[in-house]
Amino acid sequence: MLNRRHLRVKALQVLYSYQQSHVKEILPYEKALLQSVDQVYEMYNWLLSLLVEVADYSIIDAEERANKYLPSEEDLNASIKIQNNLFIVSLKQNIEYQAAVKKYKISWDFDPEVCKSIFITLKASEEYTSFLNLKEHTIQSDKDIIKYIFKKLILKSPGIEQIFEEKFINWPVDKDVLQALVAKTFKNFSSTVPTDNKLAQICPNWDEDRPYLIDLFKKVIVFEKEYQELIALKTKNWDSERIALMDTLLMRMAITELIHFSSIPIKVTMNEYIEISKEFSTPKSNSFINGILDKILVDLKASGKVQKVGRGLLE
Repeated sequence: MLNRRHLRVKALQVLYSYQQSHVKEILPYEKALLQSVDQVYEMYNWLLSLLVEVADYSIIDAEERANKYLPSEEDLNASIKIQNNLFIVSLKQNIEYQAAVKKYKISWDFDPEVCKSIFITLKASEEYTSFLNLKEHTIQSDKDIIKYIFKKLILKSPGIEQIFEEKFINWPVDKDVLQALVAKTFKNFSSTVPTDNKLAQICPNWDEDRPYLIDLFKKVIVFEKEYQELIALKTKNWDSERIALMDTLLMRMAITELIHFSSIPIKVTMNEYIEISKEFSTPKSNSFINGILDKILVDLKASGKVQKVGRGLLE
């Protein structure tokens, strides 16, 4: 699921694009920001659909084997049991999933070899043989083989990795979130009654997170000149052209949060942007950003610009 750090990263990415562009209209970038969140849900459903397609490929495989010139007895009796897997059946009947497949026009027809290659690998595995030999099926036992397909075959397939990277620019950044969403789906699907099983929520607190995300994005742009001056005062000994744009944006985002988001503790803001810098900026950025923000924070407190509401939020 997308937490506040993920949302900060998405704001950072769009702010970076805005800063690099000659077009300074906020609305198109605001739309792009919301689309980047929606795209996580789209990728999530593409992954779920791949699980369905792999299971359904058992029918194609069985037909191809039966239609061989000289089919063996094993070919004539190829199992399609996984197509009736309780998790897969429940997912197919899920209204949210059906709506997502329709909305995003999800189909793996553009590369049928993907599902074929996964199924062939699956068919040769001990896990698949064990699944076929089960005398009784429960939602849990059926989830186990689907988890195996997802964790051991899909996530470790270079071909699938390449497809998602080509289709979705944020796949490398969102991949961990997507794994967590699929894991949450496995947990949610615990009933044999399909209508009781729910997809994972991308942002459980979206009613609060959406305005936070948009407000943060807009205010970083609106107060660019003012907050850039605060940074400049504390970096007089630095060549401004040598300060990474990513570092500047992270500091402006932090200042914006410190001043305008009264319910977010100071420590949370400081720690979040320092941690984000470790992943998205230079090796020395975290210590640089930490030092500059500490100095700016002292001034902001002295001028009364940091007003936090709630116990313990000032420290």
